[in-house]
Amino acid sequence: MSFTSAQPIDLLYDAARRGDVAEIQQLIQDPQVDINAQNGKGHSALILATYDDHLEAARVLIDAGADLNLQDASGNSALMGVCFKGYADIARLLIERGADLNLTNGNGGTALMFATLFGRNELVRIMLEAGADTTAKDVRGLTALHLAGQQGNEEAWKLLGGAEIED
Repeated sequence: MSFTSAQPIDLLYDAARRGDVAEIQQLIQDPQVDINAQNGKGHSALILATYDDHLEAARVLIDAGADLNLQDASGNSALMGVCFKGYADIARLLIERGADLNLTNGNGGTALMFATLFGRNELVRIMLEAGADTTAKDVRGLTALHLAGQQGNEEAWKLLGGAEIED
């Protein structure tokens, strides 16, 4: 029985998931490794690193030319993922480096909508300070403000410009 060794891109995906900066740095030197290659779910090494909260790994990948706005099979970007998960430091890095704040996924959702929907109010603030579009609507016609109201997220409601909620 013979075993085949893992392909360099698969090793990069694995290193990104683990946040292994040294291995990432070594693998991205290989001319056969496309830093923006996507696996079967559409995840790039950057998406994998950010989804698993590996700030330094994300920084190394970005510095090496990773596309900040690649979208996975559902249309989600790295910024959307970190807004869903609540990783403020990685969100700041992505925004600093030029990630598209208003990119939409397959359902018309934006990173601001994810932050709002999942109660990530620090990220709502970060997105608003960076200039995220508060008027963007998903496929159901809902804005981040609508989502804040539906979730009973009073802090996000206020941040997004909603009127004072009375008891």
